[in-house]
Amino acid sequence: GSGQKLSCQPRKAPKEKPSQPPARQPRQGPTNEAQMAAAAALARLEQKQPRARGPTSQDSIRNQVRKELRAEATVSGNPEAPGNNTAQEPKEEGSAHLAVPGVYFTCPLTGAILRKDQRDARIREAILMHFSTDPVAASIMKIHTFNKDRDRVKLGVDTIAKYLDNIHLHPEEEKYRKIKVQNKVFQERIHCLEGTHEFFEAIGFQKVLLPIPDQEGPEEFYVLGEAALAQPQSLERHKEHLLSAEPVRATLARQRRVFRPSPLASQFDLPTDFFNLTAEEIKREQRLRSEAVERLSVLRTKAMREREEQREMRKYTYTLLRVRLPDGCLLQGTFYARERVAALYGFVREALQNDWLPFELLASGGQKLSEDENLAFNECGLVPSALLTFSWDAAVLEDIRAAGTQPDTSILKPELLSAIEKL
Repeated sequence: GSGQKLSCQPRKAPKEKPSQPPARQPRQGPTNEAQMAAAAALARLEQKQPRARGPTSQDSIRNQVRKELRAEATVSGNPEAPGNNTAQEPKEEGSAHLAVPGVYFTCPLTGAILRKDQRDARIREAILMHFSTDPVAASIMKIHTFNKDRDRVKLGVDTIAKYLDNIHLHPEEEKYRKIKVQNKVFQERIHCLEGTHEFFEAIGFQKVLLPIPDQEGPEEFYVLGEAALAQPQSLERHKEHLLSAEPVRATLARQRRVFRPSPLASQFDLPTDFFNLTAEEIKREQRLRSEAVERLSVLRTKAMREREEQREMRKYTYTLLRVRLPDGCLLQGTFYARERVAALYGFVREALQNDWLPFELLASGGQKLSEDENLAFNECGLVPSALLTFSWDAAVLEDIRAAGTQPDTSILKPELLSAIEKL
């Protein structure tokens, strides 16, 4: 071609006339979530920067961000600007749709409904309050409830029972009516347990200082009073009560609820109470994991794999169960994962108008759960939640149809139907 010298400036192509720019869309204001996020970011920046310093580049950035957010909030018609008003704390996601608010318990002494984290403290308070009305029963409850080592409790209780047996069998022997507090057996087996001193005082023992032969100072003894000695049958009754008592434990609240028919019946939004592990459960889970690592190096039979699957299901403490009734309504309750299937049958039977009629409960896939079979919910795979189906016994179903009634009519008690909810 004609060529062009490198020292020459290239010819500029004629500029095309720009087309008419499109109309600018008005900028939309930030959403409430964006404003809350911006306000939280500003608060974090303010906490990191000392207030005593003069303006910095980050201060300028924050001020500029504030101005832009205020301007956009004004444009969008929202008079609330970030930084001027405190944003409301967002609610826990899905909290409004939880299938159950949490795991709750009932105090057997007061009947109060307790949260999971309240049960131990409230039961302790109830037992201590019981001292004013029945100190013997309260001290026995304290021994069995406040001391967690069951083997040590049994050893201490058996030792106390031996003391009382000696008094009952040898009422004329004065040595059996005195118990040396500093005695090695007493210190190791009884003194270390909470509630034992209250028990001795409640059944008629008094703590006194008695002289010891060939010893300078006196020693502390529990000495049975004359009034208690005159009633040996009372001591025998207190001993039997002490031996047969059990720890006072809060009972799991079923939180029975009835829902209308819903396509969401198989969807469970559970609170964290159903998944939190205690310290003992965490240790057990760690031990099981260590054992699982060792088993990976060996061949496993089908039975071994099934046992591992069952062990995996045992890590749940609670389960939420729903039963779909013939009319489509749902009966819901909370159970321990290690409870037996018979507990669910009893729970359903309590809600029926005719609780004497036989029925069946079917798990997913049509698997029949037998009331007589001694299986736990975790052994049946019904954890941490499950939907079951109510089915009349075949003979009952024939009788219902022969009577000309529909088998899908409501079978719940009227008071439960009056409190029916929407799932």
